Amino acid sequence: MQQILIMHRSGTRTLNQEWKTPRPLTIGSRIAFKAKFLGKELSYRYEIKVYEPGQQLVMQTAEGPFPMKTIYTWRTYNDHACTMTLRNVGEPSGFSRLFAPFMKLAMKRANANDLKLLESILEQQNF
Repeated sequence: MQQILIMHRSGTRTLNQEWKTPRPLTIGSRIAFKAKFLGKELSYRYEIKVYEPGQQLVMQTAEGPFPMKTIYTWRTYNDHACTMTLRNVGEPSGFSRLFAPFMKLAMKRANANDLKLLESILEQQNF
């Protein structure tokens, strides 16, 4: 789970991340990220809202350029197979609202890339 947070930020290239609360991951944990999205550096802080190991992880921005919630869900099929669903929910405000359709496409493409990277990491570790 913590590997996901390290590589995480849908639609972004994570530059660094810093835990703002003590580990391990739990409801209320806060993690600050600096990342690049569409060529711009962003800083934001996520708070863990739901954490059910192996089932669901919900992170919500506590600080950042626009409010967003990221939801991971897992479904186990057997000891060797599962699916993970990644969903981002958020509405840009102000000037960013004008670029919402473009941002939606960019995030969808970046999410697909993030999921390919995650698949690669898990396959290398024989999960």
